Amino acid sequence: MLPDKRVGYLEELVHELGTHGLIARVVQARADDPVFLRVVNPEAASLSENVTCAPAPDTRDDYYWWSWGERLHQVGDPGGAAIKVARVLDVRRH
Repeated sequence: MLPDKRVGYLEELVHELGTHGLIARVVQARADDPVFLRVVNPEAASLSENVTCAPAPDTRDDYYWWSWGERLHQVGDPGGAAIKVARVLDVRRH
């Protein structure tokens, strides 16, 4: 079963990423696999990122996380998280 609260956070981020022209969807391959957000820049499909949502080890608060395991942003500010992801996936930066 998916942790509904975290899926909700990821869905909020989907909406915010859409305002930056990015395509995102919540993914879970199998029922026992972790859920994550697949984000793609439609202008350059090779620019993509997987974002997860989980608590930080030093707190019970949930955060968005980059695929490489670094804390991305607090879940209470999906707009701020979307700005960071959009910067990383910006075609002009690559």
